[in-house]
Amino acid sequence: MKTTLFFRSEKSSNNWPMGEQQPSSISHSALSGSDSSSSSQLSADLPSAEKSGRFEQEPSTSLRRPGLDRRLIRVQRDVLKMGALVENSCLLAREALCNRDLDAAKKIPTQDKEIDSLYRQIEVDCTVLLGLEAPVTQDLRLVSAFMQMVRDLERIGDYTKTIGNSAIKLFPYPVHECMADIETMLDRCRSMVALCLRSLSELDPEAGIELKAKDDVVDDDYDSIYQQLINATPVNQSVEPIVLMVLVIRALERIADHATNVGKRVTYVVTGERS
Repeated sequence: MKTTLFFRSEKSSNNWPMGEQQPSSISHSALSGSDSSSSSQLSADLPSAEKSGRFEQEPSTSLRRPGLDRRLIRVQRDVLKMGALVENSCLLAREALCNRDLDAAKKIPTQDKEIDSLYRQIEVDCTVLLGLEAPVTQDLRLVSAFMQMVRDLERIGDYTKTIGNSAIKLFPYPVHECMADIETMLDRCRSMVALCLRSLSELDPEAGIELKAKDDVVDDDYDSIYQQLINATPVNQSVEPIVLMVLVIRALERIADHATNVGKRVTYVVTGERS
């Protein structure tokens, strides 16, 4: 997965994030009433502030915070690494369920342990970052969003494990007629996971809208397949495969919800507004 790290949006004075008050800039004409020494000092400071493309609202905050920047980049990379593992778990779940691949099903729990480990590490890193760097405005929203996003990603990993376990139990039974629809639903969920990770890597607020539309389609898939399953004839006098497939589509519906949550959190980081 190609990722581009843009953890801090550089905004011009005409593009300040919605929901935040734009700091007033200093014009050269406003310096005419000042004494010459103050005017010279402000004039000397002004280009560097303009060059940075960012004015901090807190007067005491440095315009450039390389320590904070490095920590944010490191956390974001770990979140994207965790996302890549989750995305691969979705692929393994598909292989296990649709292709009856036992090896793929057995790999999911091992990978889930890696996901859980990253989840705990990122939570600790974010807590330390908040304590040591005291980020503000968009940086604070980003750290807060990271702590929530990793919970969503961890839950997606858990649901892929549920699908893998159900797939193993379905192996002895013949392929159900609903499996083609379940495969379509699963592919839609995989595309949503990929899209939410791309929105995070690029800090794209528009992806949240697209994810919401995709989530509505997955919800329709769930309702349709559920109705087919509860009206289906038991397989070999057993309702177990029907119950297992209901668990699968429920897990898929929740995966879509968590992917949508990630997109919403990215929108909040960029715009400062909750969708």
